[in-house]
Amino acid sequence: MSSTHLPVLVVVVPLFFAYLMPLFARWRKKWCLPVTLGAITFSLFSSLYMAQQVMASGPFHYRMGDWPPPWGIEFYIDHLAVFMGITLTGVGLLIIIYGSKDLLHEIKESLMGWYYTLYLLLMASMLGMAFTNDFFNLFVFIEICAIASCAIISIKDKRECIEAAFKYLVLSAVGSGCILLAIAMVYMITGHLNFNFVAEGLQTAMSVYPKNILVALALLMVGLGVKAALFPLHVWLPDAHSSAPSPSSAVLSGLVIKIYAVAMIKLLYRVFPADFVGMIPVMNMLLWMATFAIIVGSMFAIVQEDIKKMLAYSSIAQIGYVFLGVGLMSQNGLIGGILHIINHAMMKSMLFLAAGAFIYATGVRKLSDLKGIGHTMPVAATAFTIGSMAMVGIPATNGFISKWYLALGTLDANKPLFAAVILVSSLLNGVYYLPIIVNAFFAKPEGRVAEPERLPVQMTVPLVVLGFGCLFFGVFPSRLVELVTRAAQVLRGF
Repeated sequence: MSSTHLPVLVVVVPLFFAYLMPLFARWRKKWCLPVTLGAITFSLFSSLYMAQQVMASGPFHYRMGDWPPPWGIEFYIDHLAVFMGITLTGVGLLIIIYGSKDLLHEIKESLMGWYYTLYLLLMASMLGMAFTNDFFNLFVFIEICAIASCAIISIKDKRECIEAAFKYLVLSAVGSGCILLAIAMVYMITGHLNFNFVAEGLQTAMSVYPKNILVALALLMVGLGVKAALFPLHVWLPDAHSSAPSPSSAVLSGLVIKIYAVAMIKLLYRVFPADFVGMIPVMNMLLWMATFAIIVGSMFAIVQEDIKKMLAYSSIAQIGYVFLGVGLMSQNGLIGGILHIINHAMMKSMLFLAAGAFIYATGVRKLSDLKGIGHTMPVAATAFTIGSMAMVGIPATNGFISKWYLALGTLDANKPLFAAVILVSSLLNGVYYLPIIVNAFFAKPEGRVAEPERLPVQMTVPLVVLGFGCLFFGVFPSRLVELVTRAAQVLRGF
């Protein structure tokens, strides 16, 4: 197999096995999990190999059937694309390993094959969004991702899950409509869908159709903002993430909402002219929306009693950090925002999986009922503790690294007010995470917490690996920062 075909195989392999999975579920049930793991593992190692290529030789294009754009379909494999490929497949692999046991407690066994189908569709669509270089395929992958996301929420077959999935479906459809209208306007203005050709066309059309470009950009920001759960477009997220099965919550919060942020980064920095973006207050709007997301999400998280709903509101705050880095338009700010994508993917996925482990072993969701859980479930409680410290931004955790770069970015952009926002948000994170840790290890276990079920090894190993990752990339972040720094430099045209 030629390595030149890896960009398309990374997407096609999970997509191909997603369509075969219902057949396996009917006649070869034991094949479902190994095939799913194999497909995602292939995409992970392919992404790692392409990352080496990109770091050594720079970004490259892949053209389907060797048809050149604007007629052919094109993937653009740059530093941001391979970074997202590694993030999606690495964290996604750990989540589905965990889910192979946890899901048996949350959904019917007969639905496991369908869950693997949806999961592979979700992974393929997110990888496609990371690699694609044209609007048409971006929209196609967005729609696949939205439908698969709704399905892995409602598959639990409970009233609250179906209600949350329906709310997400309605709002996601509104977002998709905005994106489709924006793409139609861009095509009307430029006559192209390929990002490179659109960027050239918008540069020349900027003086002729400024209002059309402004409307297209506004529609894209609203559409992608809804799907990324950026405040105040976040109203679907708390119910969806808290009611879904724990693996679904982990992948939705850790990965799905981030890929829409990446799509917005690509459009703002690569497609729409920098002169035009600088003429309008779009970046300032992003900064203030991110600020409100960080503060309001944290304040709502403080008053929650259900552990998964608390984590869901925390996700609203954390996606704010990513958009804060985007809106600063400084080198360090963009590095911090992109770096927070993988850091938050690791720590928030681990928190949701640890919460799922608590529910799996004890049936307890209420925070006040988890007293003493650190004595009876030390691995899961330790993982939750590491994730909590990373969310606060304690040094030696990966969360500190991304917040540090964001703080530097605010100073580079001469906007110290947002550095204060980062500091205040870290304090707010401590308000709702630290009491959980203190109660877990310094209180006496009672009730079902005192005698939990034993966690299967398939659920324990992902928690250990994610916890190790949060600490490792907090102490040795250089290789990751190097990749992200090159991604930021390419995006900013350096």
